[in-house]
Amino acid sequence: MSFLGNLLWFIFCGLWQGLSWFVAGLFWCITIVGIPIGVQCFKFASLAFFPFGKEVVYGGGTMSTLANVFWLLLSGIPLALEAVVNGLILCCTIIGIPFGLQCFKMAKLALMPFGATIV
Repeated sequence: MSFLGNLLWFIFCGLWQGLSWFVAGLFWCITIVGIPIGVQCFKFASLAFFPFGKEVVYGGGTMSTLANVFWLLLSGIPLALEAVVNGLILCCTIIGIPFGLQCFKMAKLALMPFGATIV
């Protein structure tokens, strides 16, 4: 069932959300200081492509909080808005509700990606 969910997700909005995370990672990797943030973006791009069957666990410390502040100001808000808009559109139908919930999971991740791990 996870395979079918991931396939449908990739077709309807996973491709666009994954590419958004990938592009954000490329922009962060342009600078030497932003490479760790870019690498984290690439990890979460793979989650955005195929999120079903995976969970996100939040944790972290002072450095994660500092990185989340820079991230939120520079890249987090547009990615979160994209995921929320997709989620609201998908939740308009009964069949789209599970996909909308995945969008909301990605929106939360877009606001606080550092200190989060994929399980």
